[in-house]
Amino acid sequence: MALLAGFAASITSGIIGSYIVVKRIVFISGSIAHSVLGGMGLAIYLKRSYDLTFLTPLHGALFAALLSSFLIGWIHVKYREREDTVIAAIWSTGMAIGVIFLSLTPGYNVELSNFLFGNILWVTQTDLMVLFGLDCIVILAALILHRRFVAVCFDETQAYLQGLPVQNLYFFLLALVAISVVLLIQVVGSILVIAMLAIPAAIASMFTARLSYVMFLAVALDCLFVLLGIGTSYELNWPPGATIALIAALFYLGSLLKGNVLKKLSLKERRSDPRTL
Repeated sequence: MALLAGFAASITSGIIGSYIVVKRIVFISGSIAHSVLGGMGLAIYLKRSYDLTFLTPLHGALFAALLSSFLIGWIHVKYREREDTVIAAIWSTGMAIGVIFLSLTPGYNVELSNFLFGNILWVTQTDLMVLFGLDCIVILAALILHRRFVAVCFDETQAYLQGLPVQNLYFFLLALVAISVVLLIQVVGSILVIAMLAIPAAIASMFTARLSYVMFLAVALDCLFVLLGIGTSYELNWPPGATIALIAALFYLGSLLKGNVLKKLSLKERRSDPRTL
């Protein structure tokens, strides 16, 4: 169950992570990931205070993620504010709302702890159905709108000149980012979500410049990190979410070191080649 959940999250994170790395809006995912605390706190509060048993933290997280992504996009487009300013406001507001609702909620909030730090071992069959359902949405959207997303990510001005609905595509991309964040919260928790969303795509971009190849490689790397993370956490009795994020970070560090070594070797060969003199 844990592996299936991890692989399901890997599909979406690899695809969407590639877009946000190219678009350079990685920290938007961080803002969304932390703002979902407000939605999760509200869902837990309503569930326990009013006996709404159908509500889960996942429902609250999905609602808050979509709301915060649309707010970021709307404020940026409407008021021409810099995205980093909007991100900071959404980040702090979501966290504050979550803390307030949790203080009003009776009982120990172990559910919230799992969502903050990740507990993939608690995944249920219902969670898996939701995860794979959201995967289908993201894959279908990427297949249909890939060329337009590429145009918007690389050059918005050129996309405007081509007559593309840049604002609508930007909002839709933010919505997909929100969905992928919620997926990854199931695996590594909201605190470590950036590692799984951005690191595989960043590593993949070191090996190829073609975005479609970056996506495939990022998905494969995500699956590898999940597999190694769950196996390592089982052997060492470590938290699975933190272990997955740590392995992703180590791979990224290794890729950077290898890249720097190769660059130095290439530069040394050029200097020693008499044809370059």
